[in-house]
Amino acid sequence: MLFLAEFTVFRPDPGLVIWTTIIFLTFLAVIGKFAFKPIVAALKRREHDIQNALDAAKIARAEMENLKEENEELLAKAREERTLIIKEAKEARDYMISEAKKKAKEEAAVIVQNARNDIENQKIAAIKELKNEVAGMAVDIAGKIIQRELNNDQAQEEYVSKLVDDIRLN
Repeated sequence: MLFLAEFTVFRPDPGLVIWTTIIFLTFLAVIGKFAFKPIVAALKRREHDIQNALDAAKIARAEMENLKEENEELLAKAREERTLIIKEAKEARDYMISEAKKKAKEEAAVIVQNARNDIENQKIAAIKELKNEVAGMAVDIAGKIIQRELNNDQAQEEYVSKLVDDIRLN
């Protein structure tokens, strides 16, 4: 123990310095061979992996930007298509409504014209029937008048002359 009491860090023994240097260099060589090389290799692998991860992140970021732009373009196209589809649907609706109105007007005109034709035909038929009845009544009246007048020859001649004059005037 006396040896430890005399030892000071400020005054090292030359043999201790030599042995400490030899042990330190041996330790450094062993550590360098077995520890530093794997540590340096691991650090280089880690640096390489980190660089690859950073490159992959840059690529992913660029891809995300591209996807974002593509999504915005797709959304814009979808909005345009939606607007176009709505516009076409409105035009189709308006066309169908106008065609339906036009067809309804045409059908109404046909119905009205058919009704007018029916009314005119019925009117003509009624007039013909009325004329036939009036003619029948006139014939009956004329027959009765003629029977009464046939009794007098001079009255018959005057009556015939009068009828002939009336026919010429009309």
